[in-house]
Amino acid sequence: MAQPMRPRRVLFITSSRIGDAVLSTGLLDHLLRTEPEARFTIVCGLVAEGVFARMPRCERIIAMDKRRGGLHWLDLWRMTATTGWDLVVDIRGSALAWLLRTRRRAVMRPRTGHKTAQLAAILDLDPPPLPVVWTAPADRARAQALIGAAGGPVIALAPTANWAEKVWPAERFAALFERLAAGPLAGARAAVLGGPGEAERAMAAPLLERLPGAIDLVGRLSLAEAAACLQRAVLFVGNDSGLMHLAAAAGAPTLGLFGPTPADQYAPAGRRTAVAQARGSRMADLSVDAVLAAAERLVTAAAVA
Repeated sequence: MAQPMRPRRVLFITSSRIGDAVLSTGLLDHLLRTEPEARFTIVCGLVAEGVFARMPRCERIIAMDKRRGGLHWLDLWRMTATTGWDLVVDIRGSALAWLLRTRRRAVMRPRTGHKTAQLAAILDLDPPPLPVVWTAPADRARAQALIGAAGGPVIALAPTANWAEKVWPAERFAALFERLAAGPLAGARAAVLGGPGEAERAMAAPLLERLPGAIDLVGRLSLAEAAACLQRAVLFVGNDSGLMHLAAAAGAPTLGLFGPTPADQYAPAGRRTAVAQARGSRMADLSVDAVLAAAERLVTAAAVA
């Protein structure tokens, strides 16, 4: 009697950071659609684990904690070397992909252009597949409870980033929201998002103080819950951050704010996205008027799409 064929096994080595991990979901979505029998093992950083928590056909998530001298790569090799892989995709461009038994490997090489185009080139895809989010009914129910129950449009604001130079001043976020809520998004409520931990809370606190009626979601959500909340937003405005990429992948009209980082590489990737670029390298060089104009254009385009 013929033995049943085992499912194809795919090892996907992605980023330790949330933003890059979100951008890599476009490749995974492509593989899920073109490899209907495949089962996936995801390697990522600890903070990015939640990006993949609801991914279909994900057998295992290996969340790496960095160790001195790169010893975490040795740990990872020990955990993956005994499996016969059908495909290894490595967006880190590490040596590990070349040390594993696999029928096929696709490894990141240095390239220019937007990050999604760089990632798509790993699998020779053109155009680049857009990032996606995966949520569960429980995530959507929590989003409904947190931001859907009171009614009215929600503007999501993300005033944090992984380094201070990427942060737009809180008073400008507040002024922007007030002008949007008095104009093109009349009656809107603000929802302020940020990650867990004291540093994120400290960065978000000045905006929450200026918008006392805002829905405070800072540090209260898993990444899947955050994605479900963002799917309900009529507009997202945020610094160049993982939350910005999550918002775009969730389908929210997403306006990314850029100063010292290159928008040509890291602009939000989605069907309804835009950027506001500072005139100089400092976020202080980005005016409320410039961001408001970009937001109004995005809201108008999203309304007719």
